[in-house]
Amino acid sequence: MLEKELRVWVNSVPTWMSRGLVITVSGLLLAASPSGAGTGSPLVAGVAALGRPLVCGGPHGRAVALTFDDGPGPASAGLVRILQRAHARATFFLVGRQVAQWPYLAARERQVGALGDHTWSHARLTRMGVEGISRQLVWTKHAIERATRTPVQLFRPPYGAHDRAVDETARTLGLLEVLWSVDSRDSEGAPASRVASNVERGLRPGSIVLLHENHPETVRALRDEILPYLRAHRLNAVGIPELLRVDPPGRKLLAAGLAGCLRLPGVGR
Repeated sequence: MLEKELRVWVNSVPTWMSRGLVITVSGLLLAASPSGAGTGSPLVAGVAALGRPLVCGGPHGRAVALTFDDGPGPASAGLVRILQRAHARATFFLVGRQVAQWPYLAARERQVGALGDHTWSHARLTRMGVEGISRQLVWTKHAIERATRTPVQLFRPPYGAHDRAVDETARTLGLLEVLWSVDSRDSEGAPASRVASNVERGLRPGSIVLLHENHPETVRALRDEILPYLRAHRLNAVGIPELLRVDPPGRKLLAAGLAGCLRLPGVGR
């Protein structure tokens, strides 16, 4: 296969993350990772290569994936402590410019789960060309890997806004695009009780839950209602890589997207 190299706009990349930003294409396009970041999960890479967004896991186990967007930030440390006390895992989709401001918090979040790319500036990617989309993803991927020495294989588009260009750019970069099957609607300013009821109403084994870590009501709902609900219903909060390991969606469910996920059986008593 013909191999080519792409240099990623080094002149416009922040100087603290400019070293090594060379992307080599050989089957998949992989952003250069900082030394020590590792190679990641072959399972996640395999699902990413299929080129379809992940909306939920399979329905056969008791795993659900709690995901938190828009960090890191002032609420991150408290959120990590809550998850640690509950022995729960999660996935954090991080904004690159905030990782640059709080790199140590990204590392803390890695202790309780997986990290994903949520663009450099929380950009609506469907309003950008391929070059702009790539820049947003590569800068953030590189920032997280520098801060945590952990390879980034997951990606969530802000607002869930994606199109063919976004999907193909993520696949080419080796990133698994992760959406959600349960929306807490916390970004609309809902109180903790409403956030919790929105989550509980939609939960089923294999669910991927959308939450935002920068809303105090979300943290309160997690601590006081969502985590106790998971325990009461024998559901395990896991990261996205673990969800794929213990109960992956079949190809048919992956292709069906949200409509297929919403047809899965609900939480049993």
